[in-house]
Amino acid sequence: MKLSRRAQSVQPSPTLAITARAQAMRAEGKDVISLSAGEPDFPTPEHVRKAAIEAIESGFTRYTATAGTPELRKAIAEKHRRENGQDYDPDTEIVASVGAKHAIYNAIQVLVDEGDEVLIPAPYWVSYPEMVRLAGGTPVLVPCRAEDDFVVQASEIEARITERTRLLVLNSPSNPTGAVYPRRALEAIAEVLRRHPQVGVISDDIYEHLVFTGEPFANILHAAPDLRDRTVVINGLSKSFSMTGWRIGWALGPAEVIGAMRRLQDQSTSNPTSITQKAAIAALRGGLESVETMRKAFDERRRFVQRRLAEIPGVNCPEIGGAFYAFFDVRPLLDRRFCGEPLGGSSARFCELLLEEFLVATVPGSAFGAEGFVRLSFATSLAELEKGLDRLERFVRSLE
Repeated sequence: MKLSRRAQSVQPSPTLAITARAQAMRAEGKDVISLSAGEPDFPTPEHVRKAAIEAIESGFTRYTATAGTPELRKAIAEKHRRENGQDYDPDTEIVASVGAKHAIYNAIQVLVDEGDEVLIPAPYWVSYPEMVRLAGGTPVLVPCRAEDDFVVQASEIEARITERTRLLVLNSPSNPTGAVYPRRALEAIAEVLRRHPQVGVISDDIYEHLVFTGEPFANILHAAPDLRDRTVVINGLSKSFSMTGWRIGWALGPAEVIGAMRRLQDQSTSNPTSITQKAAIAALRGGLESVETMRKAFDERRRFVQRRLAEIPGVNCPEIGGAFYAFFDVRPLLDRRFCGEPLGGSSARFCELLLEEFLVATVPGSAFGAEGFVRLSFATSLAELEKGLDRLERFVRSLE
């Protein structure tokens, strides 16, 4: 059977591929320290797990409305009103999906036509460009500099807007950089968008609760409520409630866009898992105590990782403002050799040798559109982080 051009063009996720390689090496009995996966190492909170068990035992195991049950959509609306000060109609402006990733995919599918351009600040999460290509669009990368803490500059956005530009993707806190967009940066971006009314926004807020700057979380609508009619907000529970495998996320936005996303979902996955929906309601209405416990633990790990990286010669890590990633610069090391073999300027080769020879899994910056950098996830214990960073330091010091 002949594969479609679409199927032949899409690339596998580099982060998932590296995580799978680390798991395979562990299965072979190797003591691999995996610092590659963007997945909290905490258990899902007990009250959330209990809600799922109760759903199974009560027989809540059948189809629901495609967009999620009315109770779930109401709980999502309550969360955004309570925590974000933003009002959405649960009947027309909210759709629950099979994870935030699914919600982003659906939003791009209904908003992007063949030949449309989508602005993506780089470094970027690996799936954004591929999702745009799958919709027939063209990803246009907007460079972010380490000296700007990887916060995209409004002038760089405006310089790349054309008559074909349809969307801007914003992700704060950011995967892979941990950058948190300050309100003044969002206000400057909003000024640009007001001059270009054809450009909509996807605001990926999945790391909302993992902010370490001391400032409250803000997305584009906090800075510019007037952009509500052309903004789709994405969120979910994978990172904040350690529910990665549960697969639940949602989108909030204009009724016309959400309606289109619902119709697309009607013909693809249909509803998110019924059991997970019950668990999500418990999470959304059960308070943020467990979330804050996780955030404090991640903050402790962040400070440890930042300090240790600063002690490794040739490595530079910008301040980590949020999420659970360190995105550090190894460009001064990439012209060196390991056991006589040149690294050849390749962060992929750097990470490959680190995994194969020193048993530490990380992700090369090239996967995120930033050659010369490496992403390290600190969503693991301090003990594992210490072992992994010790090995990283030994690897760096062994370079000739």
